[in-house]
Amino acid sequence: MGAPSEPPPEGVAPAKPALEGRLLGHAPSPVAAAQRLDGRVAIVTGASRGLGRAMAVALAQAGADVAVAARARPDLEETAGLVTAAGRRAIVVETDVTAYPQVEALVRRTIAELGGLHVVVNNSGIARVAPVAQMAPEDFRATLEVNLVGVFNGCRAAAAHLLAQKTGKIINISSVLGQVGLAGYSAYAASKSGVMGFTRALAAEWARHGIQVNALAPGWFVTEMNADAFADERTRDRLLRDVPLRRTGRLDEIGPLAVYLASAASDFMTGQTLFLDGGYSAV
Repeated sequence: MGAPSEPPPEGVAPAKPALEGRLLGHAPSPVAAAQRLDGRVAIVTGASRGLGRAMAVALAQAGADVAVAARARPDLEETAGLVTAAGRRAIVVETDVTAYPQVEALVRRTIAELGGLHVVVNNSGIARVAPVAQMAPEDFRATLEVNLVGVFNGCRAAAAHLLAQKTGKIINISSVLGQVGLAGYSAYAASKSGVMGFTRALAAEWARHGIQVNALAPGWFVTEMNADAFADERTRDRLLRDVPLRRTGRLDEIGPLAVYLASAASDFMTGQTLFLDGGYSAV
């Protein structure tokens, strides 16, 4: 046990230990500071609604300026309004992620109008659900084009800028169905499994350039894409019976994880897929 310290001079408050001061809110927390995105610029595709909108708003709340991209401009305008309400700048860029020239234009506009690019969230996705024996070949190809080729296009279009600045964060949105089989979702599963493999390979390529590449694999969240299915009680029960938490995710639960992957807090993480699925992938 150490010797007692000298009392402070009269009229001088005793100094609080640094950790105690941070815990009591008297100084910035290093944990909170590591997850700030001040001065950063992000692109979020598929940002017109659902998970994409939730992630775009969370990135803005953490301090990032955000380019929101998708095909539906009115919905994008609404997302941009939420970003500006959080005190950050936003631009709206109508983009078809399957068209590489459009994705290149998205990157160019982001850099020109927001002053840089540090985070790319490749979130655009579709689901064509049908048994393989009944699925139209064009539906299978369309799913791969949006969900997998769209991810490639986002990374490829941002490559020159990120590699030159030797820093950056890529967040590719996969799905628990890239790991867990579910009848009728063969096209979707193939595309999302592909995202996981692509993420691992690109992480290995870009690690020496200071760029982290990770994937986020959500489980069941009720969005416009699946709202009709979850509106049916029997379908909802069937989809949730293998989820240990027995519920769907909330949109406000995905934003903090996206912020973590976009921030300095995840600088030592690359090539990983993080599952946010209520335990579905664990059983």
